Amino acid sequence: MGGDEGKSSDSEERFGEMIFESILEERVFRFDCSADDRNAAFPSISFQNPKVRDTPLANVDEVPTYIPTFECSLGQQIVNIEFRPNTSFYGTGEVSGQLERTGKRIFTWNTDAWGYGSGTTSLYQSHPWVLVVLPNGEALGVLADTTRRCEIDLRKESNIKFVSSSAYPVITFGPFASPTDVLVSFSRAVGTVFMPPMWSLGYHQCRWSYDSDSRVREIARTFREKGIPCDVIWMDIDYMDGFRCFTFDQERFPDPKSLVDDLHKNGFKAIWMLDPGIKHEEGYFVYDSGSEKDIWVQNADGKPFVGDVWPGPCVFPDFTQSSARSWWSNLVKDFISNGVDGIWNDMNEPAVFKTLTKTMPESNIHRGDSELGGIQNHSHYHNVYGMLMARSTYEGMKQANGQKRPFVLTRAGFVGSQRYAATWTGDNLSTWEHLHMSISMVVQLGLSGQPLCGPDIGGFAGNATPKLFGRWMGVGSLFPFCRGHSETNTIDHEPWSFGEECEEVCRLALRRRYRLLHHVYTLFYMAHTRGIPVATPTFFADPKDLELRTHENSFLLGPVLVYASTGRNHELYKVQHKLPKGIWLGFDFEDTHPDLPALYLQGGSIIPISPLYQSVDEIKHTDDLSLLVALNELGKAEGVLFEDDGDGYEYTRGRYLLTTYIAERESSMITVKVLRSEGSKKRPNRKLHVQILLGKCATIDAWGVDGEILQIAMPSDSEVLDLVTAGEKQLRIRIESAKSIPDMENISGHKGTELSRTPIELKSGEWALKIVPWIGGRIISMQHIPSGTQWLHSRVDVDGYEEYSGMEYRSAGCSEEYSVVERDLQQAGETESVQLECDIGGGLVLERQLYISKNETKVFRIDSGIVAREVGAGSGGFSRLVCLRVNPKFNLMHPTQSYISFTAIDGSKHEIWPESSEQVFEGDLRPCGEWMLIDKSLGLALVNRFSITQVHKCVIGWGTGSVNMELRSENRPVSRDSPLKLSHLYEVIRIK
Repeated sequence: MGGDEGKSSDSEERFGEMIFESILEERVFRFDCSADDRNAAFPSISFQNPKVRDTPLANVDEVPTYIPTFECSLGQQIVNIEFRPNTSFYGTGEVSGQLERTGKRIFTWNTDAWGYGSGTTSLYQSHPWVLVVLPNGEALGVLADTTRRCEIDLRKESNIKFVSSSAYPVITFGPFASPTDVLVSFSRAVGTVFMPPMWSLGYHQCRWSYDSDSRVREIARTFREKGIPCDVIWMDIDYMDGFRCFTFDQERFPDPKSLVDDLHKNGFKAIWMLDPGIKHEEGYFVYDSGSEKDIWVQNADGKPFVGDVWPGPCVFPDFTQSSARSWWSNLVKDFISNGVDGIWNDMNEPAVFKTLTKTMPESNIHRGDSELGGIQNHSHYHNVYGMLMARSTYEGMKQANGQKRPFVLTRAGFVGSQRYAATWTGDNLSTWEHLHMSISMVVQLGLSGQPLCGPDIGGFAGNATPKLFGRWMGVGSLFPFCRGHSETNTIDHEPWSFGEECEEVCRLALRRRYRLLHHVYTLFYMAHTRGIPVATPTFFADPKDLELRTHENSFLLGPVLVYASTGRNHELYKVQHKLPKGIWLGFDFEDTHPDLPALYLQGGSIIPISPLYQSVDEIKHTDDLSLLVALNELGKAEGVLFEDDGDGYEYTRGRYLLTTYIAERESSMITVKVLRSEGSKKRPNRKLHVQILLGKCATIDAWGVDGEILQIAMPSDSEVLDLVTAGEKQLRIRIESAKSIPDMENISGHKGTELSRTPIELKSGEWALKIVPWIGGRIISMQHIPSGTQWLHSRVDVDGYEEYSGMEYRSAGCSEEYSVVERDLQQAGETESVQLECDIGGGLVLERQLYISKNETKVFRIDSGIVAREVGAGSGGFSRLVCLRVNPKFNLMHPTQSYISFTAIDGSKHEIWPESSEQVFEGDLRPCGEWMLIDKSLGLALVNRFSITQVHKCVIGWGTGSVNMELRSENRPVSRDSPLKLSHLYEVIRIK
């Protein structure tokens, strides 16, 4: 153990370097603020074996490369770790927005975040984990091992800051030679992904909801008739009797076993939803049995907590108790007898309707097992509630049939959830932004230990257009988890729903997935047994390449590079592709299309290619095996293929075949052979088809017998050039002759909507304003006519008067295009007015009205609000968390003579001068409805008046020759009936 700590004069405050000890394996360290803090830390829920975190390695005398510092005060533990310049950050679990996380801040608090945006700071899962990539390509990982709400602040370059309740340990993994090495070490701590049944890696079709068994049969039949591969159809909540879990609607789903039998005959599996909210209803067998066993989450007064979800008033199982988990597992076990192949755990953050927090009170009581932390309030167990539910579901499925691998999908999760369940990226939107973000979101989850994930292809909320849906299917078909899903009251979102061109793109995309299915299954075997990630950022091919670290429209599936078009106006084959260094050879299945991603295979690699299947049920081990080979600079290549029964656990008893194939060129001959084999499963008697990639999708083909040496004559250099030239020509012909999906974007707007590229001038009385609707609706000029003063510090594209919709700097609403809804309103008392609005995603609109009244010519007013237009029913009518931030940047015409003055609510008087740092005023320290920017040299003051009932914080931030005077509303969800509003005005007055 090493490190030191210091104390300030206040005995309640502590600071210093954290103490450390080695755990798990070499280069893995546990850090605590003190020995007492180490002993006070709660048991680990993220570690697969919690004792590993708490047991130091014997006879190890290592010193970590990076030692965190800490501050402890008022029950909060703040940890900072400083790295070298040009360090890059990734991971942080399920997060939206950019791939490289520098500049971001998130909060781990599992949240029903329907319609989230790129700046949303809390989504459905919590992973207080950061993958750190150093400038030289080495990497390490940092885990704040706490289940409580945790702030992960990466806004300072090359610095990680964690803030959470005391006391919690910080675990570091590395530095190791590569990011992959870090993730392998991390997996040895938190566990690897469960081994998925092979059928679960096929395509899944879902909707909220296929409302009857006849509709489900129709969907299945259409897939087969159209030759579009698919393995799974999903049942959302409407299959239930009044949303009661473990029941079936007797009119729409009268015989679920018969339905599933029919699906199985046609090669489909069926997955059914189960939510945690159990209807509070005597006589309902689930409620009655749970009440008898006393397993519900309790209020602070010890009575069962009742909150509204889909069935109405509900109680919630306390999954922190082994008795509750066993009770749930037994229900699942019985449920499986209806022919259930997989289970979908939704709403398990847990989501609760009719409450602004969107979850149960933090004061609720969980009577947890001692090894989880014992009796604690909900704030302690909130982030692991969904994970523990998924665990219970997984264990129930395993009890029901020990010969089948469970498949569970969970919306909420925590570090370690991958041991029990797959996940998806929640209720996304049918927008190009969400298509683009889906790549980063999938790989971030993989970099946080959860490789089996994917988005709702096409977007859950809203109506996709043909081009958006087809492009999304193109890239989504190659994500680890591949599912199309859409919300109720949207148009149909099946692959054939958007016209012939889109249908053909979807067919080609899903056929690609099934051709690569053995490769994906092998990747999951490596992830399950060794912790090697499945989908990774492109820079994993060359971690030293700083430019690749922010590349967001491509990713790696092992050695396969998927290069996608994720922008509406981005034409894939009209731009040069940024590839990692080394050899990358393009390939296709004679299916290259401008709306599908380009595929490359890294030199030195061999991957298996499957025959074309409509479902996994069609696979036979005697089918021909194809190998795709890309030689490296030395003329060598290597790859592996994992084969077993595709389900069950015989592979754990040695009944599998893991084959390593190699290819090597010597002179004009390429030899392909088996280097080694593992497992007791006998090699099938089958043909072997080898394709040597030459580039531009050109190949040399040869046939042999699997397991025998195959020698292939290499053409001369001139012949290879001819083949590549011919391949390039065929590639160009395929691109030019393909029927691209038509661009049929629907731009929705309100009557009178106008999109302008000319600044709007608002001039009346003492004020002349200029507004640019097309970049954030910002005010770029705010001139006071009598004094001739320009108060705003602005350019057209930045600064000036801005408004945001979230806690994150420059969140949605800041830079988007606004619509001009009305101009020059002739309402009583108004002579100049303009009304703007901006769609900020998730069914939310940011509205702003600016006006100068003829009765008050000295002032101009701004009324702003965030309103819910189309918030999804899936969130109980409430949006994601939003905060209305009014953020003007004002000129300091005489910086040394300028300051801000106000009287606070508590009566205290304040003068804030430019040498001050950023200051936040809240509670009774807020200005009492008015603050002013005073220029003593001019004898003028810009007065800003507002309602203290609408403003929860006032923030002052000084810049060079400028100052921000920011007003912030409360941070909460909104519904149709509870918008966020903030009204304020400006006036210039003379001062003595």
